Amino acid sequence: MMGRLNRDQDQFFYAFNLDDAVPSDHLVRKIAAVLDLSWVHHDLAGHYSHLGRPSIDPELMLRMLILGYVFGIRSERALVREVQVNLAYRWFCRLSIEDNIPDHSAFSRVRNERFADGDALRLVFERVVASCIAAGLVGGEGFAVDASLIEADANRSRSVRGQDWNKDIDAKAVNRATREYLETIDDAAFGSASKTTPKFVSPADPAAQWTGAKRDKAIFAYADNYLIDVTFGIIVDVEASRAIRQAEVETSRRMIDRTQDRFGLKPEYLAADTAYGSAPNLNWLVNDKGIAPHIPVLDKSGRGDGTFSRADFRFDDETNRYICPAGKTLKQIGRQYADEALRYFADRRNCQACPLKVRCCPNSTRRKVTRSLYEPARDVARALAQTDKHQQTQHERRKVEMLFAHLKRIIGLNRLRLRGPKGAQNEFILAAIAQNLRRLAKLTFQPIPA
Repeated sequence: MMGRLNRDQDQFFYAFNLDDAVPSDHLVRKIAAVLDLSWVHHDLAGHYSHLGRPSIDPELMLRMLILGYVFGIRSERALVREVQVNLAYRWFCRLSIEDNIPDHSAFSRVRNERFADGDALRLVFERVVASCIAAGLVGGEGFAVDASLIEADANRSRSVRGQDWNKDIDAKAVNRATREYLETIDDAAFGSASKTTPKFVSPADPAAQWTGAKRDKAIFAYADNYLIDVTFGIIVDVEASRAIRQAEVETSRRMIDRTQDRFGLKPEYLAADTAYGSAPNLNWLVNDKGIAPHIPVLDKSGRGDGTFSRADFRFDDETNRYICPAGKTLKQIGRQYADEALRYFADRRNCQACPLKVRCCPNSTRRKVTRSLYEPARDVARALAQTDKHQQTQHERRKVEMLFAHLKRIIGLNRLRLRGPKGAQNEFILAAIAQNLRRLAKLTFQPIPA
C-alpha cells in the first residue's frame, strides 16, 4: 500500500551525527584530507591581542574562504548562506549543527587587518605546494609560466584620462586601493614597469591597467601570473601584476627566485610564449639562472618589403663582424647604446658597387645591422627551438592555459571583487590554493573503506 510520513507525534530525542551526513566521496572530504591548517593559531598569534573578547577563529575564516573558491562561491554573503544550510560545508568548516556562522562583514576586517599583515594566504598557499611536493606531484625538471587578464572592479565611465591623473596626492585622504597604488609606484611589476602614460586611469583602482588586449573591448585589468610544474600542472607560485608585458616578465623572474628560495626548486628548463622571449629575459635565464629557455625569441628584425633581413647576414664570432650575402663585412661602429644594442655598418663603397644593393639597402647609402648585447642567449633559445624537446615543452605549456580556463569557467574568476594590488593578490592566491587542492585531492585521496 502507499506509504505516508507519520507526523502525528514528534520524537522527543534525536541522535544526529554530522559526519554521517557527508558522503564518503564528497569533494569536501577529499579536500579536508589533504589540507593542514594546524599551524594557523601559532603563526598568527602575534596579530591578535591578549585582551578583549575572543575573535572569530582564523582557521574557520580560512576554511570558509577556501571553500568558497573551491566551489566557485565568490560572494561572501552567498558563502555565509551556503555554509548555513549545507551540512557538508559545515562539516568541512568544523561547525556543529548549532554553531553560528560568522557575518559576511567579518571577512573584510580579517582580510584587511589580520591576513594582510600576517600574509596568511601566502602561507597557506606555500603549505599546499609543500604537500604537493611531498606527495610526488612536483617533478622540478620543467616549469611553465604565463599570465591571464582578469577584469578589475573599475568602471570605464568613471575613469579619467591618463595625462589628467595626478600622482601627487595625499595617501591619507584617499581610499585603500589608491594607497596601495601609491605604495607600488616604484615596483617593477606595477608603477615602474613602463613609463608610458596609460590612456585611462580609474580613481577607484588606479593600479588596474587600461588594456585592449581582449579583442572584444578595452577594460581595466590585472594580470594573474602562474608558474607551474609541468609534471602534473601544480601551481608552484602565483603573483598579481600590471597587465603589460614588461610587468609580467619581471613577475616571472620573481616567482622563479621565490620558488627556489622557498622550496629549493630550480627547473632545468622554462617553457613560455613569445612575450617572455625578450633578449634581457633570455640572458637572465641562460647566464644568471642556468635555465634552458624553451621560449620563442622575440625578434622584430624581419622585413616585409622583400629586402634582406638580419637573418640573411652571418655573424663571425672571431672577428666580431657580420658577413653580408655578397660576402662583404660589416664592422661594429660605436659602443653599446641605451637599447642594449650594437650597430654594425658596411663600407659605403662596397654597397654602392654591390649588385644586391636593391635587395639590401635600396633607400640608404650603406647597410646597417643591429645586434643585441644578449644575442648569445638568443642564439641558445633559437638552437633549442630546433630540438624535439622544444616541441614537447610547448605542448606542456598548454597546462597553464588549461588552468586559466578552469579558473574562469569553474571557479568563476572572470572579474575581481576586491580592489587594489593586495586585493587582486588575495583573490589570485585563494584561487591558486583551490586549484592545487582540487588537483592534490584528486590524485592522492584514498576513500575510507566501508
